[in-house]
Amino acid sequence: DAAIDAAIAGAATLGVTEPYSAGLAGGGYIVYYDARHGRVHTIDGRETAPRAMKPSSLEGVPFDEAVTSGLSAGVPGSVAQWELALRRFGTLSLGQALRPAIEVAARGFTVDQTFHDQTASNAARFKDFTSTARLYLPGGAPPAVGSTFRNPELAETYRQLGGRGGSWLYGGRLGAEIVATVKRPPVTPGSSRTVRPGLMELSDLAAYRAVERPPTKVTYEDMDVYGMAPPSSGGSTVGEALNILQALPRVGVHEYLEAAKLAFADRGKYVGDIRGVPLRQLLSEGFAKERACLIGERAIPAPAAPGDPDGSYGPCRAVPPESAKPTPAEGPETTHLVVADRWGNVVAYNITIESTGGNGIVVPGRGFLLNNELTDFTFGPAPGDPNLPGPGKRPRSSMAPTIVLKNGEPLLAVGSPGGSTIITTVLQILVNRWDFGMTLPQALAAPRATQRNTAQTQAEQGFIDRYGPELTAKGHSLVLNPEIGAATGLEFLGGGRVQAVAEPVRRGGGSALVVSGHR
Repeated sequence: DAAIDAAIAGAATLGVTEPYSAGLAGGGYIVYYDARHGRVHTIDGRETAPRAMKPSSLEGVPFDEAVTSGLSAGVPGSVAQWELALRRFGTLSLGQALRPAIEVAARGFTVDQTFHDQTASNAARFKDFTSTARLYLPGGAPPAVGSTFRNPELAETYRQLGGRGGSWLYGGRLGAEIVATVKRPPVTPGSSRTVRPGLMELSDLAAYRAVERPPTKVTYEDMDVYGMAPPSSGGSTVGEALNILQALPRVGVHEYLEAAKLAFADRGKYVGDIRGVPLRQLLSEGFAKERACLIGERAIPAPAAPGDPDGSYGPCRAVPPESAKPTPAEGPETTHLVVADRWGNVVAYNITIESTGGNGIVVPGRGFLLNNELTDFTFGPAPGDPNLPGPGKRPRSSMAPTIVLKNGEPLLAVGSPGGSTIITTVLQILVNRWDFGMTLPQALAAPRATQRNTAQTQAEQGFIDRYGPELTAKGHSLVLNPEIGAATGLEFLGGGRVQAVAEPVRRGGGSALVVSGHR
């Protein structure tokens, strides 16, 4: 259908214009509502660890050194995901879906302040790789605001990919070039940077598959909220927090922060790319009630301990705080798009290469950056952690593309970039819309706070100004985070009307468009 076609074409084009957040060497998650059958599907295009990766592979590696290396590059998932989505639900071939991206890469686009600033903040590491410096630091400096940026090598890569198909990457010539870049990064002569080689082999690419998974689902008031199942923690953590809020007598800003805190405690303990994630129990009403009864007038000390989703739920069960673990850091990157078509099909799609600029390494002659997705694993040693690396494992993600149905019909679609703040951004938008009576544009624009089971709650200045005194009195400690998330959303208003909403200011503002015309 047109929605899937447009989502793939849009994601490929973002690989040109937002190359530091998206690209063919990345991965992502698609949540899709199929109007004809009234069903929600999800496609997992998350990157995987090479077969040679062990739980100890990242131990002792400084985080920054891990990011800018071959070691951080996961087996790319986006192209396999695009092919699967188009085959299952689209009408275009891969080659047709890539045409807009080819045109933009060849003709170029106007450099805005965000693109310039992101290049400048990466310049120190971009200059340490010959291929990256040649593409993104022409003449030794970031492209000037207002100039035209062209990427003819990426245009040609996309052209060949459209003609040859995904097998060119998953075991073919392009895959061999990716592996060579991972194993022998093109470090600029004279650079003092320690750049570790990676573990990827061509056989890892040949073995990669995008996977259809059942979505997560919770009911909030009279709405069904669908999200992404593990190895994403988006659907489970947003869903659990909504269940906790539903179990409370009232929902205010304090309750929103506390529900997020408890859901993040459970995410850290139970969610990863492992067998036996207790998803049904994490999203059960009984477990939510047991967690909700810990929420009182005062903030629970953080990190809070995880609960016990064992299926046997009674009155309030306090958990010993010694089982509490802090939430590891995740960067503010990634991008998100939502699409609906005239037939009522809906797509919410998070696509990413992880950090802004991925691992910093452009595949020579191909015009795209590699991802650093494997730094989403826990570095360890951390016995029993569900998110330790392992052969073929997908790192836990926070991406939370979300579709909401009411009476079986689409009501909302929403998502955001932002590392682990994605979860709280989506949750806060839903709470703003439903519990605080905001419109969707107001819910996206409103100042944000993010509580991820940390001692301090990060918040934007507007949030601190508005809620700081009342929350401080309840035991919350707020610390400034200038910008949290950058969401996109759709609301179905009835009568065939759809409201498209993007950020007014964050990340330089987003784009929300209605395209009319005949196919």
